[in-house]
Amino acid sequence: MHNRTHLAPPPALDALAAQHPLALFLDFDGTLVEIADTPDGISVDHQLSARLMALCAALEGRVAIVSGRAVADISLYLDVPGLMIVGSHGAEIGGADRPDLVLSAASRAELDALLGAHAALLLEAKPHGIALHYRQEPDAAPSVFKVMEAIARREGLAQRRGKMVVELGPRGANKGAALASLMTSAPFHGALPIFIGDDITDEDGFAAASADAGYGILVGHDRPTAARYRLNNPTEVHQWLTL
Repeated sequence: MHNRTHLAPPPALDALAAQHPLALFLDFDGTLVEIADTPDGISVDHQLSARLMALCAALEGRVAIVSGRAVADISLYLDVPGLMIVGSHGAEIGGADRPDLVLSAASRAELDALLGAHAALLLEAKPHGIALHYRQEPDAAPSVFKVMEAIARREGLAQRRGKMVVELGPRGANKGAALASLMTSAPFHGALPIFIGDDITDEDGFAAASADAGYGILVGHDRPTAARYRLNNPTEVHQWLTL
């Protein structure tokens, strides 16, 4: 991760599009919608699908949603025919799935004990992993980190920490690898990649975009990042995308 801070806003999208064919990779929570207390508590603008459809048309299909959510979950909120959706931090790219995660009895028992000791924790099952949210019980963070790290080691999984959440999933699946894979084929190949995201898990996307002559746009407060530019919140993201 580069130690960039105090980032400027990005140049206008129409000015960039006039110079290069663009490929946009968009995180969902914290980028297109505000983060909520629970995954199903988000508020999605009823016009978001139509606006994304217009953006896809303007960029000749070079738009992808790249999210930690499952593809099926994202599809509950977006209805954009032809839109590429990458879910589970890159484990699901369009229709390309990995086997569902099955935890050992020891790991399931460890999770059950943790959830029994901290009733406000929220365990989210995903097609290729699990996410443990501690937004409702932040004091449980040390216990969450300890248990999830132990399970990751036992099961041979990757551990990712985000905003008040720890996720476990397949090794080698991340947002940067997903971007790099998509950039090898049409319609993305040859375009300038721009990755927009807010969380630590988006840093892989920023780095992959930079490695392919593009860049990342951080959403939220300044922090050390591999992104080149910054927008304050999803509202500014929508404005920049002319959504």
